[in-house]
Amino acid sequence: MGIGASITLLAIGAILAFAVDATFSGIDIQVIGVILMVCGALGLVLTMLVFGRRDRTVGVAEERVVTRDRDRDVY
Repeated sequence: MGIGASITLLAIGAILAFAVDATFSGIDIQVIGVILMVCGALGLVLTMLVFGRRDRTVGVAEERVVTRDRDRDVY
């Protein structure tokens, strides 16, 4: 699940939990909205953890050391 899908689940869940006032027999719309918001938040956190680490480089960059022989450069 990507960032877009997670934000979409959060938005749809918030709409169902807070804005919709419909009642169906055996279905609680507010609970479905809360479940969608939790899934969206969990998906967003997991996406950030997994894909956020790809940008970082691991390891130490090699340093290039150039040395000169000063003993030979005697004039």
